[in-house]
Amino acid sequence: MLHAVIMAGGSGTRFWPESRNQRPKQLLQLAGRRTMMQATVQRLGDLVSPERTLIVTNRRLVAPIAEQLPQLPAASFVGEPCKRDTAPCIGLAALLVSRHDDDATMAVMPADHLIQPDDAFRDAIEYAARLVEQHPQRIVTFGIRPSYPAETFGYIQRGEPLETGEAAAPAAYRAARFREKPSAETARQYLASGDFYWNSGIFVWKAKTILAALAENAPEIYTHLEKIAAALGRDDYEQTLEHEFAAIPGKSIDFAVMEHYDDVAVVEAPFEWDDVGNWTALARLLGADDAGNTVVGRHIGIDTTGSIIRTSDDHVVVTVGLDDFIVVHTPDATLIAPRDREESLREIVRRIAERGWDEHL
Repeated sequence: MLHAVIMAGGSGTRFWPESRNQRPKQLLQLAGRRTMMQATVQRLGDLVSPERTLIVTNRRLVAPIAEQLPQLPAASFVGEPCKRDTAPCIGLAALLVSRHDDDATMAVMPADHLIQPDDAFRDAIEYAARLVEQHPQRIVTFGIRPSYPAETFGYIQRGEPLETGEAAAPAAYRAARFREKPSAETARQYLASGDFYWNSGIFVWKAKTILAALAENAPEIYTHLEKIAAALGRDDYEQTLEHEFAAIPGKSIDFAVMEHYDDVAVVEAPFEWDDVGNWTALARLLGADDAGNTVVGRHIGIDTTGSIIRTSDDHVVVTVGLDDFIVVHTPDATLIAPRDREESLREIVRRIAERGWDEHL
């Protein structure tokens, strides 16, 4: 049966000051009335039942995420003892899914991407699941056709087309190679070639296939997962999980498995996708007014152009003479920064932590 695994452990520092330790990016309303987390679950529709939906996140986020998703049972929420990147997260999820369904197919996705329309996404997941059923050792991922030479995304180069037997289905190819975030020049070459996709971080595979792949390609991870699996159902499970998970070296699933696995298919995504990586993304998602400003909340702008303003309906922000700025107001912190300095947010968060101002983190 098909199971959904949603990875929701990110911290979202690039959305400070709205994003905080207890309310990271996936818990924010960035595009519409639903939070990113809620939109991800609701996007699944009837494709996967609540009992076959697993949310893997940090322990400290289990309660706030569960509060946003009252339709899911308590067993759907899994708290990692510590942050260890996507390979251990996926391995742990595969163990838990396999415990109840030894032939489970997993659809794995991040909690903080904007994808539309929902029905196109569901159709794509079902198609990928059929590709996996055809060849149970196959791993399927989704590639996003790039629209500009992005330096902040990983890339997948496509190989020869797959014969899927479905004429009306999205194009599918063997994945030739995975590439990490490129330089500007390399990104331009990828875009010009027409053979590269952005790596969406969305996967479909058999749970037992990904566990076997981890055992072969990342034994330093799998050894600890085995010990966790052995403790399932025992009184010392939580203690074992905490000890063994902390001992796992952090590694992404791309580094641990995807770059080494032979039978990977990449499906050209038939849906719109945005990773909503920073405040600048709001301009793409929400559009801009005649002055090029993207505004959420009450704002008066005089000689203000190309800026992103985010506040509330009960607090007015007034800007004079700003060009290409980001202004984000919250009850206890305000960000004012040029749009081309947005990467400094990580440094801002680090300095706040150094000063011990934990109430602002």
